[in-house]
Amino acid sequence: MTQQDKSLAKQPNKLWLYIGLPLLGATSALCLSQGMKPVSSIAQNTAPTATIAQSRTSSLVGSDNFIAEAVDKTGPAVVRIDSSRTVKAQRPAILDDPFFRQFFGDAAEGMPREREERGSGSGFIINQDGILLTNAHVVEGADSVTVTLRDGREFKGKVLGTDSLTDVAAIRIEGKNLPTVSLGNSDQLKPGEWAIAIGNPLGLDNTVTAGIISATGRTSAQVGVPDKRIGFIQTDAAINPGNSGGPLLNQRGDVIGMNTAIRAGAQGLGFAIPINAARNIADQLIAKGKVSHPYLGIQMRTLNADLKRQINEDPNANFSVKADRGVLIFRIMRDSPAAKGGIKRGDVISKVNGQTVNSAEEVQAQVDRATVGGDLSMEIDRDGQRLSLAIKPGEFPRQSPQN
Repeated sequence: MTQQDKSLAKQPNKLWLYIGLPLLGATSALCLSQGMKPVSSIAQNTAPTATIAQSRTSSLVGSDNFIAEAVDKTGPAVVRIDSSRTVKAQRPAILDDPFFRQFFGDAAEGMPREREERGSGSGFIINQDGILLTNAHVVEGADSVTVTLRDGREFKGKVLGTDSLTDVAAIRIEGKNLPTVSLGNSDQLKPGEWAIAIGNPLGLDNTVTAGIISATGRTSAQVGVPDKRIGFIQTDAAINPGNSGGPLLNQRGDVIGMNTAIRAGAQGLGFAIPINAARNIADQLIAKGKVSHPYLGIQMRTLNADLKRQINEDPNANFSVKADRGVLIFRIMRDSPAAKGGIKRGDVISKVNGQTVNSAEEVQAQVDRATVGGDLSMEIDRDGQRLSLAIKPGEFPRQSPQN
């Protein structure tokens, strides 16, 4: 239900597309299904894969058709999520034009002043208390949420909290004998392992696709969403609008990720939130309805020889760099924890909490592991001098501060 979602049907070449069917009117929602191409049957697609899998993973899964067994294990706990909200209809400016009103008077006053927007996505139940996870953009701002299980049961969902920075949401439903998923360990994933996606792409409920883990630890900058704070799993298992919030499974049927986005204009480039990260965010949403993200208020770049040369040759840089490696600070937000802690533009971070850092991603990972108001020690290089600073991360602001 973000701006990205609303423009999904209108901007097919956008770098990044969230994959929850957005909250749109009926006409716009139908546009998402145009251009669909026929695909071969499941048997044609999966039979060769299953044969290869038997020889490669028989010691792990012990089955000729481990994909089907993984789906049997987890599929009942995968749900469809339909959400809606009422928004004010935009009033055409011409209605307030004096010339128009002179001739037509109040004839247009009966136009609807509100409209309903609808969207859909996927999710999965993680415990018998009826807690399920999905993407924040599937339910953010929704007035009503309906959760439908594979067995046809429908429940009214209560959104416990959403976190736009990681795109995770937690929902509760009231029910008995609810099926649940088994959560795996996303920290142990390796490229080349099997990946199975279940969800409701383009309204086609209970769709199963399979592929592999293409990569792990894809940064938000690499994926094209620098406003997110998450390291993504990349997979080539087919995912499409409507898969958003559905589970990504390993060959044993354990949930290892939450499918969240695709790369527009490309095939085989899907991204999922690691389940360990999603579970950590969900725990905070369940406990207090929001998530506290530690924040320093800096913009940084990984230092290399080319960047060092460019800065030192730039007469307008206002600082010089003597370090050869580390993470260069090139902007500090006004009144931020970094500014209060003594960090200056041109500083090069070499260590965080005693750990050597050589990339901006490593610094961000250390900050993400910190606590709001806790202690974060940094070793920096400033004009060739080594300094130690103690920074207390603040809570990530809802609006980005200015310089």
